[in-house]
Amino acid sequence: MKALKKLDTDKKVKVIILEGSGKGFSAGHNLKEVRGLNKKEKYQKLFNLCSKLMLQIVEGKKPVIAKVHGAAFAAGCQLVASCDLAYSSNDAIFATPGVNIGLFCSTPMVAVSRKVNRKRMMHMLLTGEPIKADYAKEIGLINNHFSKSKLNNEVLKVAKTIASKSSFTIKIGKQTFYNQLEMPLRKAYAYTSKMMTKNMMAMDAKEGISAFLQKRKPKWKHK
Repeated sequence: MKALKKLDTDKKVKVIILEGSGKGFSAGHNLKEVRGLNKKEKYQKLFNLCSKLMLQIVEGKKPVIAKVHGAAFAAGCQLVASCDLAYSSNDAIFATPGVNIGLFCSTPMVAVSRKVNRKRMMHMLLTGEPIKADYAKEIGLINNHFSKSKLNNEVLKVAKTIASKSSFTIKIGKQTFYNQLEMPLRKAYAYTSKMMTKNMMAMDAKEGISAFLQKRKPKWKHK
């Protein structure tokens, strides 16, 4: 979490990419460690900490991309869903399998159910069955999937495209997107009108419009 916070506040960093270092993206919590806690207070602290990490991704200033290979299960699947964008290898698999061990994936479903419709989400939760990358794309859990040899380049291509934009505009846009999702329609329009006005008054919006009209590349000030 400290590393993520450091990246989010680093002005040189434009986009954050998360990937697993082992055989898979993330299989979720280490069940041996979880069982070893053996106290209600410790369980609560663990799940609160995990939720805090997911919120940090959503509420952060920088776009976060999940680059997934292998398995993304339980909290790993939650992490994929929490990221702004997600791309995987063709052989990646995703699941909320807690029901198989008598522990419903309640916190993972918060993130995943905000990307996947209810019937498909409930199927994943109630059966615990893994889904493949092509189906994960179909239901909106990931943006796209590629062969292992192409995955890194494709993710970097997206990251570089985002990084070429105004970081101020990206920050305000990400914040506005997630905030308006939780609002009733009328309130969402009132809120986004205010945010667009705020954005319009920024130096980068003025520069971007001028560059477009003058048919040149914009020179961002990132403010």
